[in-house]
Amino acid sequence: MRARPPVTDWATDFDHLDPRWVTDPFPIWDEMRTACPIAHTERFQGVYFPSRYADVRAVAYDTDHFSSRRIIVRETPPPPIPAPPITSDPPEHRPARMVLLPAFTPDAIKKLEPRTRALCNELIDKFIARGTADAAVEYAQEIPVRLIAHMLGLPENDGDLYRRWIKMVLEDGITDINAVIQASTEMQQYFMQHVQARQQAPGDDLISYLTTVEFKGQRLTPENVIGSLRLLLIAGIDTTWSGIGSCIWHLAKTPPDRIRLVKEPDLMPLAIEEFLRAYAPVTMAREVKQETTINGCTFKPGRMVLLSFPAANRDPEMFPDADKVVIDRKENRHAAFGLGIHRCIGSNLARLEMTVAVEELLKRIPEFTLDGNVTWSEGTVRGPRKLPIRFA
Repeated sequence: MRARPPVTDWATDFDHLDPRWVTDPFPIWDEMRTACPIAHTERFQGVYFPSRYADVRAVAYDTDHFSSRRIIVRETPPPPIPAPPITSDPPEHRPARMVLLPAFTPDAIKKLEPRTRALCNELIDKFIARGTADAAVEYAQEIPVRLIAHMLGLPENDGDLYRRWIKMVLEDGITDINAVIQASTEMQQYFMQHVQARQQAPGDDLISYLTTVEFKGQRLTPENVIGSLRLLLIAGIDTTWSGIGSCIWHLAKTPPDRIRLVKEPDLMPLAIEEFLRAYAPVTMAREVKQETTINGCTFKPGRMVLLSFPAANRDPEMFPDADKVVIDRKENRHAAFGLGIHRCIGSNLARLEMTVAVEELLKRIPEFTLDGNVTWSEGTVRGPRKLPIRFA
């Protein structure tokens, strides 16, 4: 892999693939907010990076000047790969979103709780006697992979295939356009087989729902169904396993918070919201489609914007003690699930998975510590990829 030139000035030449950014971005974002609240780089064909909550919010809500047709910053943009509604702009966005909403209501997601708890315990059973585990690979990664497969009616043992595609799209594909194209082609073929099978014999799963649902008297085209499935697979898995992994990482290195949650389990909802704020996994992107100015910075058409919800969540103007994790924080209007029309449609599912994953782990293994080096993902979604823990 070609060596990347080191960053010498985060305000004018940032690189979100720089090892310092990948390992610990928080001090970098603090520096940006002070020196240049909207940073810029000529890397990746030109990218802006707002680090204040107010500026991130302004971009997220402005669909006139910023488009969602490209949602990942890459060195070489691939051909358009639709994944509605996340890649849709108004007016196409709303119909695509409305079709998916019924599957992700609080009531619909609540029905998944028994399966989620059983799954977490099945996974813990596999490593609890050993006294050590990679909590990212053996636990956090498995939960959303298997639940999404369960919802879609796909084989749960295809998880390695899903993880491979996710890495190709969200990490390798930032610098290698061929990885994105290959993953997209493979997903197209994989999902087409399942869509055609449901058209012949519908079942009680989300793919069957998408192949039969109508919006304003029209069924979705197979291309639209596959685009939505691509979204659910890519956006619904890595984001949540990263969130679960960050929770476990924090509790492993912060014994007082772990002990308190074991003793006061009623704090869990507040703690999960704080983990979402402090370790928000998702940075989206927008393409500038019309010139506009925000906070004194002029955004030029054709350039990209890294819309960092994690950076927004660390803005001290929005959150008191923004750099501290306060597990009983009461006022917490975080942006972990995004802002504006593209706010995450799967937020109820993500909260369920994160809450149950942490609850079941603490019930079975109330004491654990880090047991080696932690490695973090690169690019659009941030979370631990190797998370070795040790327990009694």
